[in-house]
Amino acid sequence: MRAEDVVDSKIGHPPPTTTTTATKSCASALSPGRYAGGGTGFIGTALTQLLKARGHEVTLVSRKPGPDRITWDELDTSGLPHCDAAVNLAGENILNPLRRWNERFQKEVLNSRLETTQILARAINKAPQPPQAWVLVTGVGVVLGRGGGAIGHMLLPFRLGLGGPIGPGHQFFPWIHIRDLAGILAHAVEASHVQGVLNGVAPAPTTTNAEFAKAFGAALGRPAFIPLPSMVVQAVFGRERAIMLLEGQKVVPRRTLATGYQYSFPELGAALKEVIA
Repeated sequence: MRAEDVVDSKIGHPPPTTTTTATKSCASALSPGRYAGGGTGFIGTALTQLLKARGHEVTLVSRKPGPDRITWDELDTSGLPHCDAAVNLAGENILNPLRRWNERFQKEVLNSRLETTQILARAINKAPQPPQAWVLVTGVGVVLGRGGGAIGHMLLPFRLGLGGPIGPGHQFFPWIHIRDLAGILAHAVEASHVQGVLNGVAPAPTTTNAEFAKAFGAALGRPAFIPLPSMVVQAVFGRERAIMLLEGQKVVPRRTLATGYQYSFPELGAALKEVIA
């Protein structure tokens, strides 16, 4: 199994932030219909907006009740509302720098993915009319977008001219614009021929961390040559999490392109300029 074919298992090696692989249980072309899934976070909000713009009705699954949403407890006890497609975006942010990488947090990260997937799977199995498409999302890389994602943490030091590569800088640094990530998920839901695993990364030539830092600095008109030492990364995130940032992964969206998805931001420079405009 090659990295360019399969980015991550459903609960495998955890992600730096939140790029996606999308696994579809069955396929059917969807005209404007009903969608259910997590949608209150950075990625979910973008996906919800896109689906609504395309004429879909959206029911969110959230920890908190509210308009046009159900809670995970309600989903587990009352079942899945009638829908044509379901998408699971739930998952604790593994690289939350405010949380220590201890046994308690590790269990939270694992359970946030396992439990929601199990609840949704049970609800789908019990549904009188199961959804035609089921998309699960895991992560390997950096999502670029306004108001969230990795850029929110990186913007201030780079604006101050204090940005630079993480550790050695030669590690691969997969990235994607939020508009394309939402677009790939919508494509997986809507297109009848899309099945299996899709890598949600940009199709630009493989980017290293140092190249990303240089491009980000250039987009801001700032230098970006001050490295973040490996020992600092290890001190903040712990050795296991630091590996994700210091070693990286080489990921190519071969199957995503083969399905016919057309990227809005295939090149890093244009993606960064749109984010910081």
